[in-house]
Amino acid sequence: MGLIKVLLESPWTFILIAVPLLYAVIFHEVAHGLVAYRMGDPTAKNMGRLTFNPLKHLDPLGTLMLFIVGFGWARPVPVNFANLGDSRRALIAVSAAGVVTNMILAFVALFFLQLMKPLPGGVVATALTYFAYINIILAAFNLIPIPPLDGSKILMGFLPPRYQYSLLRLEPYGFFIIIGLLFLGVLRPVINFIFNILYGLIGFFIPV
Repeated sequence: MGLIKVLLESPWTFILIAVPLLYAVIFHEVAHGLVAYRMGDPTAKNMGRLTFNPLKHLDPLGTLMLFIVGFGWARPVPVNFANLGDSRRALIAVSAAGVVTNMILAFVALFFLQLMKPLPGGVVATALTYFAYINIILAAFNLIPIPPLDGSKILMGFLPPRYQYSLLRLEPYGFFIIIGLLFLGVLRPVINFIFNILYGLIGFFIPV
């Protein structure tokens, strides 16, 4: 369902979805650039992409698709791997940074949801729930090992060069493969897996 339909039906729900979604994506992209910067590549910093200003990250087509069909994307943060030493370690670390960040954000939201136990259906409970699920969905989506998603780059960090090349050859068809996988519902078990891990971790601190 596109966000434009949500906006027309319930502006308040639109805000509760759009704002967490926007910043979940921004945190994801900034994490890529920040890890790359810490490892020696200043490209994202020099281009002003290590910021939480939405205008620096929005992709016009990706934003339009989000409003129309509910599926979109931001502008990827630029990374020059030539500036990084251990290419395999850098590829894995930089690519995993966004996914890990989304998982951390989801954990924090679920933690406070469990700690505060706000009124079900209230603003706080709804906002925390949306924020948690949006970050889990974003993490699960990016773990799909199909180029150009982060999962493919993490996988390439562990593969021999000839298999890396084979995986890269999928990139021209990646969008269509990803759409097909989403249609088949492959994200659901990954989402459930991440959710169970996070709630298991929360259980170490707060009874759930």
